[in-house]
Amino acid sequence: MFIDKAKISVAAGDGGRGCCSFFRAKHNPKGGPDGGDGGNGGDVIIRADRNLATLCDYIYQPQYKAGRGAHGSSNQKHGADGEDVVLRVPLGTMVFDGESEVMIADLTKEGQEVVVAKGGTGGLGNARFKSSTNQAPRRVTPGTEGETRTLLLELKVMADVALVGYPNAGKSTFISATTKVHSRIASYPFTTLAPILGILEFKDYRTAVIADIPGLIEGAHRNVGLGHAFLKHVERCRTLLVIIDMGAMDQRDPRDDYKILLNELASYSEELAKRRKIVVANKMDLPEAKANLTKFKRRYKGLEVIPISAMDGIGLEEAIDKIHDVLTEEGLYDEGNEA
Repeated sequence: MFIDKAKISVAAGDGGRGCCSFFRAKHNPKGGPDGGDGGNGGDVIIRADRNLATLCDYIYQPQYKAGRGAHGSSNQKHGADGEDVVLRVPLGTMVFDGESEVMIADLTKEGQEVVVAKGGTGGLGNARFKSSTNQAPRRVTPGTEGETRTLLLELKVMADVALVGYPNAGKSTFISATTKVHSRIASYPFTTLAPILGILEFKDYRTAVIADIPGLIEGAHRNVGLGHAFLKHVERCRTLLVIIDMGAMDQRDPRDDYKILLNELASYSEELAKRRKIVVANKMDLPEAKANLTKFKRRYKGLEVIPISAMDGIGLEEAIDKIHDVLTEEGLYDEGNEA
């Protein structure tokens, strides 16, 4: 199950109590205070992990508490620190404070982490208060309480390529034909209800992450259809692969489809509208596709369009090569930045 939002409660561990103790021995009957400090409470840490793709775990278990610090003991022994709790989340997870809704962190890199609840400090034992004027202190301090807070987690998929198109344009067929992902394919709209990630392998053995995003329709920027469920996951994708149904199976004009797609991207985000795009004309195996492609090119002169049939495998190699070239130009495979 793909879950991209979750609300959780976290509590750091409390600090341990300081110890009040006095050393006694046959050879040293007045040894003095020897109470140790309490241990610090454990922290709650959120860490990005590239092996995860959903926030599903946090729907079923929304509460987390770190370990408390152990109490100090005699012989000036320090109590053990409480155990930290590390919550792993997918890359692209944003962490918000549940009350103020202020963003705490945006975790976009592998291993990036943030302490969302700090553990309490251990209390001081009576040995800490010994002085020349107070040889037998009985004073100790309790540990402080750990932080507690409510958090909102929101995931925005991070991929190198996002498939953009109307429902039934062939996005699921494309990702199934070019990766090892078997996306759901059917003849009705919105067969894809959540982003699906696949790994695209190139001839030079490099790879890229490709995302099959729920279909976009007119008014998506106003949350029509799947609306923001689609658009927010496109924001962090490096390149957009715009798939046009050139067979016009849903009785729409491919030229209008492309215009609407661009308008929806621009209405949602100007930055998103400027993102690098690759345009492919899908379903070229259908009788009407060739004539529609001619009309499409006549309206959008100078626009590079790659004709394909994802169902029959026609033109896929050319499309994959184009994706590789664009990602290379965008700096994906710069030294130290390889996938």
